[in-house]
Amino acid sequence: MDEDDVRVRPSRRGSRPRTRIRPAHADAVDGLVVAVDRGRMTVRVEGPDGAVDVTAMRARELGKHGVVVGDRVRLVGDTSGRTDSLARIVTIQERTTSLRRTADDTDPTERVVVANADLLVIVTSVTDPEPALGFLDRCLVAAYAGGLQPLLCLTKTDLASAEPLLERYAGLRLDAVPMSREQPLDELLGWIHDRTSVFVGQSGVGKSTLVNRLVPDALRAVGDVSKIGKGRHTSSSAVLFDLPGGGTVIDTPGIRSFGLAHVTAADVLSAFEEMSDVAADCPPGCGHTAEDPDCALDPWAAAGPPERQEQLDALRVLLAAVGQVGPGY
Repeated sequence: MDEDDVRVRPSRRGSRPRTRIRPAHADAVDGLVVAVDRGRMTVRVEGPDGAVDVTAMRARELGKHGVVVGDRVRLVGDTSGRTDSLARIVTIQERTTSLRRTADDTDPTERVVVANADLLVIVTSVTDPEPALGFLDRCLVAAYAGGLQPLLCLTKTDLASAEPLLERYAGLRLDAVPMSREQPLDELLGWIHDRTSVFVGQSGVGKSTLVNRLVPDALRAVGDVSKIGKGRHTSSSAVLFDLPGGGTVIDTPGIRSFGLAHVTAADVLSAFEEMSDVAADCPPGCGHTAEDPDCALDPWAAAGPPERQEQLDALRVLLAAVGQVGPGY
């Protein structure tokens, strides 16, 4: 025998020619991500007989691009919504807004919590438990940096006054809705009607209770506040619900920290057009704090009506939250 008599089986690995041409997915259908759970997404798809919920997974071609609640996507595969069916998400549409956070201020990896929402409803009790001011500051920063309109929802106002909390943010002209168990939901519904609203808040402030009142079918678990004033985590994933009168509500898990490693002072300033324009005259590296001697915002505030100084003071409360670590943050 010589080499001509030996048959060599060709290797299958690497024998298939590579191509950069991605499939067009011309038959893909549009959908809205309403829930995410351990790599599986529930996507709402409009069918001939109305909307159906489709279970889907992320296509490999999306790479490391994560899918979050609120994402508008395109799917291929079985989009019938039948039990045991599975579709693939092949496209994530461009996001108009994004609520982002990091695990803490030392974690460089940002996580998008919710996409394409209009309103960030920051739920906090005025007492029992006391407001976590650092957490509220950071939620406001995340709203401004992500392009969402913030709304304070103040619960348990039948037990204490909301005025001290409102005074803290007076210069920001924040909208706020007082709430209690007996108070009608009309004012809050006026804000969230026909909009996509994200509800955030620490455990124990009554967020899940409020969502259950807004969406009776939500059946979100409600935990009891412990005797030391700290609530238990009662929900573990963001979920989108339809409001009976129009609009959608996204309930997020109770969280104790809101990292802002991805946010800069410029991100916060950009939400305030007038102050952002003035700050353009600041020297390089200016942090826009009271300790920055040449900050252009100080003479701007001094030369105007008292409202300017209130606005600057409130802005500096938010800027102090960027990159700060400690209790309440």
